[in-house]
Parts: sequence; C-alpha cells; structure tokens
Amino acid sequence: MRKGMWVGIAVLAGSAVVAFAGPKEDVQSAAKKLAAADNYTWTSHVEGGFGGDTTGQTQKKDELTHISMTFGDNTVEVIKEGEKVAVKTEDGWKSAEEAAQGDNNGQPNPGRFIGNMMRNFKTPAQQAEEVAGKIPDLKEADGAITGDLSEQIAKDMMAFRGRRGGNNNNGPQISNAKGSVKFWLKDGAITKMEINVQGTINFNGDDRDINRTTTVEIKDVGSTKIEVPADAKAKLK
Repeated sequence: MRKGMWVGIAVLAGSAVVAFAGPKEDVQSAAKKLAAADNYTWTSHVEGGFGGDTTGQTQKKDELTHISMTFGDNTVEVIKEGEKVAVKTEDGWKSAEEAAQGDNNGQPNPGRFIGNMMRNFKTPAQQAEEVAGKIPDLKEADGAITGDLSEQIAKDMMAFRGRRGGNNNNGPQISNAKGSVKFWLKDGAITKMEINVQGTINFNGDDRDINRTTTVEIKDVGSTKIEVPADAKAKLK
C-alpha cells in the first residue's frame, strides 16, 4: 500500500474521532481549558432558596481566588490562597481561624460558616468539570449543552456548610432531590453555566421546599488581576 494512502486513512481516522466526540466530552474539554487559563473573572447570581450575588476572580499562579458575596444588605469579602483563607470583617481582615472564634452572642457565627464554605470551595472550572463528569448523558438543546443531575449530586449541592451527602446526622435531611445543568460554550471554552436544584430540606422538623437556580458567567479570561491588600496578605501566611 502506498504511503499516501496510509496518510489518507490516518486523516480520516482522526476526523472520525473528532466527529464522535460528544457534548459531554466538549464540556469536559472546555472546563479543562478554563482551568488551564492563567486567570479569569466570574459572576454568580442565585435565585430561590438562600440566594445572593457573587463576583469572583481566580489566578492560577499562587492558587489565588478573591470572592465578594452579597446577601441582601450584607457583603462578605474573602481571599483564598492555596489552603489559607482570609475574611474581611467589621474589625478588619482575619484568618479563617480568627474569624471563627467567639460565640457571636449565641447566634450562628458567620466567620465559621464562611470558613467551612471556603474549605470546600470550587472554582467554576472545577465545578463544571466535576459535574459534567458525573452526568452520564449530556445533550445539545437550544444552543446549550444540558443534562439532569442524579439525586445524590442534587443533594450534595443543596447541603449546607460544605457537608456532602445531604442525609446524615450532621446536616439537614433532604428528600425528593433533583436538578439539571446547562453549559454554554464559545470557541471551545465555557462562557456560562446554570445549575438548578430542587427538593425538600428539613430543618429541625420543618420542611422547606427549595427551587434554586445558580447562574455563573465567565469573563475577562487572561486579563484578570487580583490585588491583595497588605493586611489580608498578612493573614494568608
């Protein structure tokens, strides 16, 4: 067989591999591309349940992430570098350990809640890759790639305080959990992600129906820069 024919067969075989790459592989590849970016900014909006707005920046170098979360009239600012977390409080920047101290006059300590949340925090790229990997069937519909969440994944996303699994002795009891996810891609990169979770959470004997939609939009890939205040940097050492 002539060399030219072998080359032609190889090209056709490569084309077949590309042709058979499905929506799931497209999302996973797009998530990895975003994770490999030097930096990017995202915004997140939550409707239903316990919602709020978040603006975040992440920088691959130094594993640095800056987050500003708004809940009603309250804004929380957090910086994470590797495993270290600094939280901005009314008394200035504190480490996660310092912010968690005290009983807050018998009320839930927000510093402790934030510390627990940040220990399990995932960037949009990490979350997209994880979620896409756990959904067996993703399909294209209306310009997006969509799929349904399993009951367990939906429970994990609904659980509070970083606890996973939903139904355990340390967290709220969750039933009838379900959900869906949508990804929007452009030029092989994720530009938007929407996650909806629904179910019933039992708090101290009271059932609450949850229907929460989180919409994340990605922007400024490669042009994001994080400025860390000196007093916050001191708490990250």
